[in-house]
Amino acid sequence: MRIIELHGKTGDSKIVLGESIEHLSSYCDTANSVIITDANVRKVCGSKFPNGMEVIELGTGEGNKTLETVQLLYSRLLELGLDRSSTLVGIGGGIVCDISGFVATTFMRGMKCGFVPTTLLSQVDASIGGKNGVNFNGYKNIIGTFRQPDFVLCDFELLATLPERELRCGFAEIVKHGAISDAALFTYLEDNHKAALSLKKTAIEKVLHDALVAKARVVERDETEHGERMKLNFGHTVGHAIERITRLPHGEAISIGMVAEARLSVAKGLLTEKDAGRLHALLGNIGLPTALDAKCDKTAIIDAIRKDKKKRNAKLRVILLEGIGEAKVSEITEADLEVAIHDLC
Repeated sequence: MRIIELHGKTGDSKIVLGESIEHLSSYCDTANSVIITDANVRKVCGSKFPNGMEVIELGTGEGNKTLETVQLLYSRLLELGLDRSSTLVGIGGGIVCDISGFVATTFMRGMKCGFVPTTLLSQVDASIGGKNGVNFNGYKNIIGTFRQPDFVLCDFELLATLPERELRCGFAEIVKHGAISDAALFTYLEDNHKAALSLKKTAIEKVLHDALVAKARVVERDETEHGERMKLNFGHTVGHAIERITRLPHGEAISIGMVAEARLSVAKGLLTEKDAGRLHALLGNIGLPTALDAKCDKTAIIDAIRKDKKKRNAKLRVILLEGIGEAKVSEITEADLEVAIHDLC
């Protein structure tokens, strides 16, 4: 096992790579804890949950990531008699982790919280860094909080249960970490993506570890996203809008978003065509999409980006690349945006 420690103003987090879900009871008091999960995860992993822990089961899909779900969870926690000394454990993908973290942060002004992320996307992104949130009126994570989970257990064996498409989506975030802050990780992925995709232990452990170390260091420098941490949004300004309008999975939408924002970087004279091509090729080799269908509703995507929470006045803040492993927070006009979306289609 490898342990990464993240020290933030909202708490310290211990991220344990290679830890089995069967050892969850070593990290919390099972008699004073509750598990939040979804029906699919419970079906696959429920037999490994610690005996005696209450389990609250959610529905599956983004449609459950709402304030209505949060209210139902508050009611259930009150029925169970939980308090600030209790621990809420989210076991599942990004939706479960986001909801669990939000509820733990806000119930009684904060209770203990831990995650066992069951997808690659949640292991490398949603469960790490203390951003918790729910959707509102179709906009992702527009209501949320910052607070670090007490622990995160990344069980690599759970990844073997994932459909191939879902596994590939997780690699979009790993590529992102390399693109914005770790050129060595990016190069390793170029040379070893097949081994990592096949979940060979050495390869998957290395890319996860390096990606999480990169993210943890960024979070420590700017936990509440006032500057440095915004770089983790590379691909997300465009990607979130694509996800909302096209209903593509998160990782696929972010892959297309990264291509768009890399093209914007080239247009602004920050990134070479060669490096933009490397990003495009790596995403394609992993099996992720790099363009939109020609019939896509470009106007709807642009309108969704205009409503993005990263907008300031008449300009949009996006993350542009200055090279592989180097990123900066930049502002673009809506005209820049329209050109980028047109190119994608």
